[in-house]
Amino acid sequence: MEESDVVAVARAREGDSDAFRLLVDRNSRSIFRLAYRMTGNEQDAEDLVQETFLRAYRNLDLFQERANFGTWLYRIAVNCSLDWLRKRRPHEELNENIEPDYEGSESVKNSPRTNPDRMILQLEVQERVKAALGELSPVEKAAFVLRHFDGMSIEEISGTLGLRSNAAKHSIFRAVRKMRRALAPIASLAE
Repeated sequence: MEESDVVAVARAREGDSDAFRLLVDRNSRSIFRLAYRMTGNEQDAEDLVQETFLRAYRNLDLFQERANFGTWLYRIAVNCSLDWLRKRRPHEELNENIEPDYEGSESVKNSPRTNPDRMILQLEVQERVKAALGELSPVEKAAFVLRHFDGMSIEEISGTLGLRSNAAKHSIFRAVRKMRRALAPIASLAE
C-alpha cells in the first residue's frame, strides 16, 4: 500500500530524506508543467521546481495535515513563478511554448495529417500565443494557466493565488480578452 502524503510529510519533518524524496517524486511533474507554462523555458522551469521544493522543505512545519499536500505545494510553485515573473526584466524575451518539446516533437513532424500549410499555421498560432502570454500581467498569466491549462475552478484559483473569487474571475476574464484580441487575426485562417 502506498504511503499517504500526510504520513510522508510527518516522516520528512522528522528528518527522513526518503520520505521527502517520495513527495518530490509524486509531485515534480505537475510542478514542472506549471512552471514551464509560466516561464516558457525548460531551464527556468527546472529552477522553479527546485525553488518550490526547497521552500516546501524549509516550511514543512507550516503544512497543516488537514490540507492537501499537492495543493499546498502547488501554491508554493505559483508563488515562486509569480516571483520569477515579477523579477524578470521587461526586455527579456521568453520562449513561451504551450508544452515542452512542441517544435521538436517527432509525432507532429511525421504525422500523416500534417501538411506544410498546417505546420505553418500551427507555428503562427504558437508565435501569437507566445506573444500574447508575454503581454499578460503575472497574475493574469497565472490565473489563465491555472484555469485553461490545469482546469482549476475559480475557487481553487482564488485560493492558490490568494485572491478573492471576483478578483480571480476578473484576472481570467482580462487574460482571455487579451488572448482573444491577440489571436483574432489568425482565427479566420484556422477555419
